[in-house]
Amino acid sequence: MAESIYKVIFLNQNQVYEVYAKHVYQSDMYGFIEIEAFVFGERSQMIVDPAEERLKNEFAAVSRSYIPMHALIRIDEVEKEGVAKISDAQGTNVTQINMSRPLSPRDHSGDTD
Repeated sequence: MAESIYKVIFLNQNQVYEVYAKHVYQSDMYGFIEIEAFVFGERSQMIVDPAEERLKNEFAAVSRSYIPMHALIRIDEVEKEGVAKISDAQGTNVTQINMSRPLSPRDHSGDTD
């Protein structure tokens, strides 16, 4: 049986990242998942995709990446890797949840100070 490959889609600084990795699991660090063993297309290809090259460079020295749970959009187990890419989140149906501070009961009452 072939080793599993996972497609992980997440938000990072108003951009949607789509990467492929061999290992994805819940981190010991609360609220994060870990991604290891990133998979990119073969370098021997004649045509080079600039978006994928940008991701290769960004993750070149990364052995493990920690992604906050609230930034995750989707994780799929796939048969083989596709093209990793970055796209703008504007104009899509993707909205990042603001996790800056929890709401207090006072915030729900509608009263002002």
